[in-house]
Amino acid sequence: MRNALLVVTAVAAEADAVRAGLATPGDGDIDGDGGAVTVAPVGVGPAAAAAGTARLLALAEAGGRPYRAVLSAGIGGGFPGRAPVGSVVLATRSVAADLGAESPDGFLPLDELGFGSTTLPADPALLDALRAALPQAVVGAVLTLGTVTGTAATTATLHARHPDAAAEAMEGYGVAVAAAEAGLPFAELRAISNPIGPRDRSAWRIGDAFAALTAAFAVLGEKLPG
Repeated sequence: MRNALLVVTAVAAEADAVRAGLATPGDGDIDGDGGAVTVAPVGVGPAAAAAGTARLLALAEAGGRPYRAVLSAGIGGGFPGRAPVGSVVLATRSVAADLGAESPDGFLPLDELGFGSTTLPADPALLDALRAALPQAVVGAVLTLGTVTGTAATTATLHARHPDAAAEAMEGYGVAVAAAEAGLPFAELRAISNPIGPRDRSAWRIGDAFAALTAAFAVLGEKLPG
């Protein structure tokens, strides 16, 4: 059996929501005409995401069943005016938005320090396929943060640095790094659970986000790359 797609989430509840959309119980591979889709939680944050994804890719390659694409999926926060609660966001690029250094003149991203890039673009063909399947999805940059936003000031700062940003989460860039190192196409999909800004748990709609995640994968179903 061939491996087609690795869908990586942070936590088990996100993986369960994805599997529910793909109409399969339990763990492991989902068999499709183009091969097997694996849904796996790898941990919270960019480091866990990168390490966990790299391990899964290496094991699949060593077993003679390498994946052909990687999708980072889960819930996240939406920028007000761009991605409302319950919507789905497809990333044009995944950005390590807090990877860099402070300076008297403000934040310096890794790019300006000369140590690499903080941005990894989604694979154009994979993104086009996702957009065709989910035409109502919001499309924009998704920011990866080690500390998610909790104030209006930080929201404004991030928006000024990344005016194309639609959402934030904690894993996309890490997954993208692992996929890039393996030479595989990558994309990121987020279902929005809360507006980005002052931390207000009463405004969170995690159940709505899980439902949107399940609905998105129900639509993707037969259209996942094989």
